[in-house]
Amino acid sequence: MAEKLKFDLVAPERLLMSTEAEMVIVPGAEGDFGVLAGHAPVMSTLRVGVLDVSGTDGNDMRIFVRGGFAEVTPAGLTVLAEEAVPLSELDAAALDQRIKDASEDVQDASTDEAKSKAQAHLDQLQELRAAV
Repeated sequence: MAEKLKFDLVAPERLLMSTEAEMVIVPGAEGDFGVLAGHAPVMSTLRVGVLDVSGTDGNDMRIFVRGGFAEVTPAGLTVLAEEAVPLSELDAAALDQRIKDASEDVQDASTDEAKSKAQAHLDQLQELRAAV
């Protein structure tokens, strides 16, 4: 049996996950990278994408993350995410409705600043939908 990696996933509001995994694939800003036990220390910013957590007692997990940092130390991997949602908890129909509403918000925006904010929100929702 492979050595396990200590993995913690933290969102602004709480600790979302603390487990041991065989491997975690992280959506780093410069590309995806896999982390196994004994990985060299590294720190990376995250891009919007999906964390793949493998080997957690037979339960592999996929978690959508938006922004944040990943830090690998001799103690393990810690991901500090601005937003993290397990893909299993997402409702595709509700997400499609949110995308439709956000598209209307972009069209209805009356200022450049409001349009920019609405477009950023729409882009995030579309990235989340692509991950599902």
